[in-house]
Amino acid sequence: MAGHSHFANIQHKKGVRDAKRGKIFTKLAREITVAAKLGQPDPAYNARLKAAIAAAKAESMPRDSIERAMKKGSGADQENFEEARYEGFAPGNVGLIVEALTNNRNRTASELRTVFDKHGGVFGANNSVAFNFQRVGQIVYKSEVGGDDKVMEAAIDAGADDVVSDCDGHTIYCAPDGLHAVAKSLEAKLGEPESARLDWRPAVSVDVDADKAKRVLDLIASLEDNDDVQRVAANYEMSDEVMARLSG
Repeated sequence: MAGHSHFANIQHKKGVRDAKRGKIFTKLAREITVAAKLGQPDPAYNARLKAAIAAAKAESMPRDSIERAMKKGSGADQENFEEARYEGFAPGNVGLIVEALTNNRNRTASELRTVFDKHGGVFGANNSVAFNFQRVGQIVYKSEVGGDDKVMEAAIDAGADDVVSDCDGHTIYCAPDGLHAVAKSLEAKLGEPESARLDWRPAVSVDVDADKAKRVLDLIASLEDNDDVQRVAANYEMSDEVMARLSG
């Protein structure tokens, strides 16, 4: 009996892991399809598509699934997914921008409003939060590509605007319309980046204590669990003490 229970527990955990993996693959495939639809279907000339394919490979998405998603983007039978942006506030007046790919804006908005309400947030109107962020091109490299000086020099030569380096790696920022050119220049010197995409960078940040930080992170996790949500940008800041308390 105990053995059966153990086996059932393993099967349950495997099922949960497979379900999460399936959700990740669905989001990655949708991003590849839309990227191929909005730009050229060749990743050599489409920075967004190239980044989407790199992200899919990083998650070990099967090659045939990647190719199928690309073909969908240029096929006549493609689902009509469109980009949508939603905004709102998490506990502590933390601003959130939610980027989604959806075939039904009203349905997605209704689902996200429910998530905000459940976690003590406020679902806002368009541009209620975006003014606290800057639209930027963001290129990320792992720390293994080189030291701060090497990356900074490459970023300056590429025409980037800023570099933030820490123990986790290097994040390079540039103007949105310069993402493809900057990424291509950096790749020639540093190799293929971990990611290269448009993002929202906070212009104003909000400090949160441990209690509010946990509620903010729980809200973000629930938003990201929605099938239509691709990413969530937030403008919170946590002190080292708060981070230690949360990780403990």
